[in-house]
Amino acid sequence: MSARTDKPHEIVERALELSRADGCVVIADEESTANLRWAGNALTTNGVTRGRTLTVVATVDGQQGTASGVVSRSAVTADELEPLVRAAEAAARGAGPAEDAQPLVTGVPASPDFTDAPAETSSAVFADFAPALGEAFARARAGGRELYGFARHELTSTYLGTSTGLRLRHDQPTGTLELNAKSPDRTRSAWAGRSTRDFKDVDPAALDAELAVRLGWAERRVELPAGRYETLLPPTAVADLLIYQLWSASGRDAAEGRTVFSTPGGGTRVGERLGELPLTLRSDPHEPGLESAPFVIAHSSGGDQSVFDNGLPVAATDWIRAGELNRLTTTRHSAALTGLPVAPAIDNLVLEGGTGRSLEEMVAGTGRGLLLTCLWYIREVDPATLLLTGLTRDGVYLVEDGEVVGEVNNFRFNESPVSLLGRATEAGRTEKTLPREWGDWFTRSAMPALRVPDFNMSSVSQGV
Repeated sequence: MSARTDKPHEIVERALELSRADGCVVIADEESTANLRWAGNALTTNGVTRGRTLTVVATVDGQQGTASGVVSRSAVTADELEPLVRAAEAAARGAGPAEDAQPLVTGVPASPDFTDAPAETSSAVFADFAPALGEAFARARAGGRELYGFARHELTSTYLGTSTGLRLRHDQPTGTLELNAKSPDRTRSAWAGRSTRDFKDVDPAALDAELAVRLGWAERRVELPAGRYETLLPPTAVADLLIYQLWSASGRDAAEGRTVFSTPGGGTRVGERLGELPLTLRSDPHEPGLESAPFVIAHSSGGDQSVFDNGLPVAATDWIRAGELNRLTTTRHSAALTGLPVAPAIDNLVLEGGTGRSLEEMVAGTGRGLLLTCLWYIREVDPATLLLTGLTRDGVYLVEDGEVVGEVNNFRFNESPVSLLGRATEAGRTEKTLPREWGDWFTRSAMPALRVPDFNMSSVSQGV
């Protein structure tokens, strides 16, 4: 038997049967991907891949507490299954008591499709998109611009079984499109990206038209020095900043005084107002178009994730509610340590509560300021304030009297997303967006554009 002929749910059941540990969690991830790449207005490559990863978590009780061992391997055959289970058990017995030890989750109803075959993607997902992309190539060629980019669709079916009786399954489609338009001399560049579940809601013609406008703006060049500028951050840039903020919102780290969400002398800032705008930052596994796993899937322990929480149901969570910090991420263990509610991380993020105005309407209401395209190479400078640094990329534009009048040079910025939320004077219409920096790890987001009166462009960058 090969890894592809074994049914995933049967692999999970067999691994649980082989277990000799006090507790066992088995996760089978069946993944398939399809992709297209193009350069200079022509397709270059395409392909489809499939694979399986099996993760076994063994827990062993002892006088000092419960230890855990985790082993993951790809392409596991029937002959390799028992050695994998034994390796996880050996890792548990060789480890000390796990700090995050909790009883394995019980009482979650089984997924009705647990025994069904895994969902798979294929090149058929591009059936409508590919011809439309070809038409966009023709328009771009006629308009004197070159299109570069890639489209990727991934479908992962996760089967989770435990010795406590959980039998759960989740199918996660993830699609991303990134499109660059360049002038023939490569001195002007513009970028647009989209996230999608199935490529049925992606319009290459509309994206090409958007990029053509931006390349037109870049025909006039204006050099500006570093400084603080009124700045319009588009949804993609807002997503990159707030995803990093979510990743930094550990309840335990905050309670231990190590983050921007800590209070002097101990405790957290939960309940504190972060800004005047009534913005709500939330996650919901059932958010339409941004659906994600409705239960915890943890392949390892660390930060605010615990293998002992596998299968724990997750519910809609407001991280910030009407401008007030409402939740920080916790496991069952860190919630007990801090006194905070249990709030596992969820794989999507939505910011809402703005005026509903489009980015174009916000530009029209700007006297003088900058319009960004996206951010890049974001890194943390100071965890105590969540100060981040990074670069602008693929177009920074000068707005005067409600109109874009040209492209300016790129900048390095230094800003904290928490501070930005506190200083923002306007949020626009919330819309699905693809983060440019974190799009390989976190794709499901919906954000508004933000107006920041004094965005800190700390130095000039020579990047395109």
